[in-house]
Amino acid sequence: MTIGEDAILRRAEELDALDAILPFDRRDQLAALLTDDDVATLKHLAQEGIGENTLRALASDLGYLEAWCRLATGDPLPWPAPEALLLKFVAHHLWDPVKRAEDAAHGMPADVEAGLRAERLLRSPGPHAPGTVQRRLTSWSILTRWRGLSGGFGAPSLKSALRLAVRASNRPRQRKSKKAVTVDILVQLLQTCAGDRLVDARDRALLLVAFASGGRRRSEVAALSVEDLADEKPVRADPSDKDSPPLPCLSIRLGRTKTTTADENEHVLLIGRPVTVLKRWLSDAQIKDGPVFRRIDQWGNIDRRALTPQSVNLVLKARCEQAGLDPALFSAHGLRSGYLTEAANRGIPLPEAMQQSLHKSVTQAASYYNNAERKNGRAARLIV
Repeated sequence: MTIGEDAILRRAEELDALDAILPFDRRDQLAALLTDDDVATLKHLAQEGIGENTLRALASDLGYLEAWCRLATGDPLPWPAPEALLLKFVAHHLWDPVKRAEDAAHGMPADVEAGLRAERLLRSPGPHAPGTVQRRLTSWSILTRWRGLSGGFGAPSLKSALRLAVRASNRPRQRKSKKAVTVDILVQLLQTCAGDRLVDARDRALLLVAFASGGRRRSEVAALSVEDLADEKPVRADPSDKDSPPLPCLSIRLGRTKTTTADENEHVLLIGRPVTVLKRWLSDAQIKDGPVFRRIDQWGNIDRRALTPQSVNLVLKARCEQAGLDPALFSAHGLRSGYLTEAANRGIPLPEAMQQSLHKSVTQAASYYNNAERKNGRAARLIV
């Protein structure tokens, strides 16, 4: 075994300690990309109580930055990064497609691009999304500060370069899911889960819970545990009719989410069919504690480990394909946008829907309502 192979093996073993946080399917890849100091930094951040989603994003961004820097400069990522390297990063990722057609040297060099594609770190053609570039720069800045260093992240030249590059890239913002998973789509997906296999029971519960609980993020679905569930008193199907049939009710504690702080204890309610389907899955799978949604192998054996957020996304895409829908048009975020779109279509007030979706930004949540109102309104029907 060479010295380099030994170092990668040691990093992989150290990353095992972060298996609950870092994407397990990328552990070996990250071990090859990260340095010993990088792994030590991630372990330190985990001990400091950095949120799992944040740490996962930092690890992914750090792996990309290390790979890009080696290909672009021939050296590991320096700490702190000089201003010139930050500007190079922007130039390599935000560029003008029109100018690139005229000048092959514009943007990311061909050998750097080829190297990133070989590492499966670069897939989409064209310049990066501005949001992705800004997020990676933010991660770079955070990791620099955690090392007790400072960099040129606040330099006027970098801010100016970002502003001009975003304008030049002319890349429209893409929705996380091109199409929303509204109830009509959800029904089609559930029809593919009508079998008696354990995987059908799991996917049926996953889709219903994720949608009915307000369109939960895939990371929140993956992190859900039995200990987060609490039975509530049954509620009436029609709250205004005391003779309406009772429906089962379940409280889901979400704890810390993307938009909450550590001391907040957010929860949402499940009512009716999603509760019944979820309990059926837990009973069939004999799950009494730990992760709710788990991996199932090809022989139907249930793993103790939870699904990863990426697996949640893959479950939805697989069910889309089985339903005859184009998987490329849907992602797990479509359950979140679909919930709000469906609420708007049914005339549910925005504040009431936000109580369930737990959106903090009224502007973001209202965008789904605005689109529904335009389609249902009269303004676009002056000539039909």
